[in-house]
Amino acid sequence: MRFSEMPYERPDMEAFQKEAGEIIKAVEEAQNPQQQLEAHKAFTALRKKFSDMATLANIRNSLNTEDPFYEQEKNFLDENEPLIQDIQTRFYKALVSSRFRAELEKSLGSLMFLNAEMDLKAFDPAIIPELQEENKLTTQYQKLLASAQLEFDGKTLTLSQLGPYMESPSRDVRKGAFQKRTEFFMAHEKELDELYDKLVKVRTSMARKLGFKDFVELGYLRMGRNCYGPDEVARFREQVKKHLVPLATMLREQQRERLGLEKLTYIDSPLFFRDGNPKPEGTPEEIFAAGRKMYDMLSPEASEFFRFMLDNELMDVLSRKGKAPGGYMTYIYTYESPFIFANFNGTSGDVDVLTHECGHAFNGYLTKGIELLEYKFPTLEACEVHSMSMEFFAMPWMKLFFGDKTEAYKYMHLASALLFIPYGCLVDEFQHVVYANPDMTPKERKEAWLKLEKEYQPHMDYEDDPFFGKGGTWQRQTHIYTAPFYYIDYCLAQICALQFRSLMVKDYRAAWEKYICLSKKGGTMTFVDLLTSTGLKSPFDEGFVKEVAEDSLKALNEMKP
Repeated sequence: MRFSEMPYERPDMEAFQKEAGEIIKAVEEAQNPQQQLEAHKAFTALRKKFSDMATLANIRNSLNTEDPFYEQEKNFLDENEPLIQDIQTRFYKALVSSRFRAELEKSLGSLMFLNAEMDLKAFDPAIIPELQEENKLTTQYQKLLASAQLEFDGKTLTLSQLGPYMESPSRDVRKGAFQKRTEFFMAHEKELDELYDKLVKVRTSMARKLGFKDFVELGYLRMGRNCYGPDEVARFREQVKKHLVPLATMLREQQRERLGLEKLTYIDSPLFFRDGNPKPEGTPEEIFAAGRKMYDMLSPEASEFFRFMLDNELMDVLSRKGKAPGGYMTYIYTYESPFIFANFNGTSGDVDVLTHECGHAFNGYLTKGIELLEYKFPTLEACEVHSMSMEFFAMPWMKLFFGDKTEAYKYMHLASALLFIPYGCLVDEFQHVVYANPDMTPKERKEAWLKLEKEYQPHMDYEDDPFFGKGGTWQRQTHIYTAPFYYIDYCLAQICALQFRSLMVKDYRAAWEKYICLSKKGGTMTFVDLLTSTGLKSPFDEGFVKEVAEDSLKALNEMKP
């Protein structure tokens, strides 16, 4: 079904709770495992129904944050999603305590029960008011960023639409664009500080109600991390500091030399080449046509997938007034349809949408055969492996988009991947510091960011910018507000994607088969088991970050952008 034709109806919470209650009762009173399996099937159908209505409302709200109907529906869902979480918890509590659990695990798998037990630790009806408040605050943050109306170059621009000016070959234009962004964040600094302060406090309150020392442990449970914890992540970050931070500093110095600057500052960081960064050629329609040709040539599965997305209006990627910033992929279960949301702005990022977000969506398309909702998607770092690896698998067709700038794009893409990982680890360690010290003032948080920035991005020079130069950079990173502890997933995934890049240089088709194999497994295994069972190394393997850094540097040195 086309997205525009998918009907939305506000979920009837009373009917949902009644039906769910009957299913939970059936689990509790079951006389044999088959009755509980039937109850699980019924509950899955009920969850899908609510999930799809919530997804449709969320998508349509982000497509136009000024639409009063879907704004009202988003508010309704913010209020009621914690109640749904309560119902899910009661269902899984009944299931994991079943006297037939051994038999159920044979049919449903033991991973489902491991994940369910983690979910149970992360929720109690006592925290419903805090969850509702958290939803309201994150919605306020997203709406605040979407509200930006920036007068620049004789136009009224959103933050997304300002992007092309921030990588202009003209330093004056770049400086003006960065200053315009700074003006917006300066004007809303108090509101941004207050929103985050409230979020830290409400998340800490939840954690303490559940018996945790602070939000860190609860944050990991909410992310579904079932095979590693803060210690493994900390060791990974240390490997990044040791092997990738020096590499990033070297890449920035080479960038300074290419641009012919005495020093490279934050307004120069987005510009890789003196005559401008490579941009996709053609209109959005022509970019989509090139994307269709690329996926047709990549593989039969990829071709079928991309045509399905186009035919069913499952991509909305053009920037416009009132549209939320950023990009994402989500999934509508009833129609087995991925949906891609993004903001084209005329930069190379437009092509990245056709590779990154399509990597997510392709995974959803490949796992249509997985009936159990719990195994449809893996944990988020594995999901990001799908997307970031697709960016590299698409490289042979970049000439369709960039013409004679293709080699420059390939260099910029690989360099950007390496430069990103230290920044992503900075975001992660900052959140560990914040949630371990929830009573920090806004000023202390910014000081903590600046301190960590010196460790992860020692080359960073803000030219005395009054907002970003004072430790405010993290406030433009939506994940810090809306999805705590998510960001390290990108770093772990990027290392895995770089591993795929190395494999495809040796044997592209063999690497692609590994990728398909990984994707088709969905969430049937933990992150580490998904990798090892596919013949891939884990980011936590000792020496792997060093290996990736050396291999990637060699590849960069062989490129002639």
